[in-house]
Amino acid sequence: MTEVLPREVLICTIARLLDGVRHVAVGASSPIPAAGAMLLRALKETGGVIGPRISILGSVEHNFFTNGSAELFDCAGQGRIDAFFLGGGQIDGFGNVNLVGAGSYPRSSVRWPGSFGSAYLYFVVPRVILFREEHTPRVFVEKVDFISAPGVSEDGIYRRGGPVALLTSKGLFRFDKSRPGFELESVHPGHDLADIKQATGFRFAHDAEPRQTALPDRSTLDLLRGRVFGELAETYPEFAAQMRQDLAAVDA
Repeated sequence: MTEVLPREVLICTIARLLDGVRHVAVGASSPIPAAGAMLLRALKETGGVIGPRISILGSVEHNFFTNGSAELFDCAGQGRIDAFFLGGGQIDGFGNVNLVGAGSYPRSSVRWPGSFGSAYLYFVVPRVILFREEHTPRVFVEKVDFISAPGVSEDGIYRRGGPVALLTSKGLFRFDKSRPGFELESVHPGHDLADIKQATGFRFAHDAEPRQTALPDRSTLDLLRGRVFGELAETYPEFAAQMRQDLAAVDA
């Protein structure tokens, strides 16, 4: 069987998480989510179906906005964006995201870029996928030091958006807003439940023997490594080049 790279597992998992969306927006520094969205579009179009619209901030070819993030926020508020991705310096078991800094705010020992429009998008985009490739206790904490965007809201607060999943380099979690909390859905190849528990600072539900994340078939891999990485190079040339370099090393 052809070897599947860890990042290819993430990209293909994102494509499955996005199935059914009409419009997905991706940030300027998110090559893996962008690749997942492009893969879904390519799979749909290969099957003769119109794929989702993809808006990548910072892209010329894959962005129909003419006024940057202002149009993105308007579009989201009008219900015209179905999915978005959020990361964070810290993420806790309630789906809270911290983009400001570690330590007691405002005297944070480490500062990050800032919240920007994360709280707004978290409330209005129906399918928010939390994505952070690094899976360590310093990222996945019991309680974030600062809430840039809350995972859930109190009763009586209008909110149509929120987290549906958390994807990391080790596994895929689903978010249950009724508890609220995460449940481990699958474990990526090369990892196990004990590994994930050790790397996660919050408690999560899980089966006694979690299933393994599904791997792509040969035709999906060919589409990813050909058309998708070619499209991705327009906005993320360094990432596309690195992926091709990694593939060449595997084939050598």
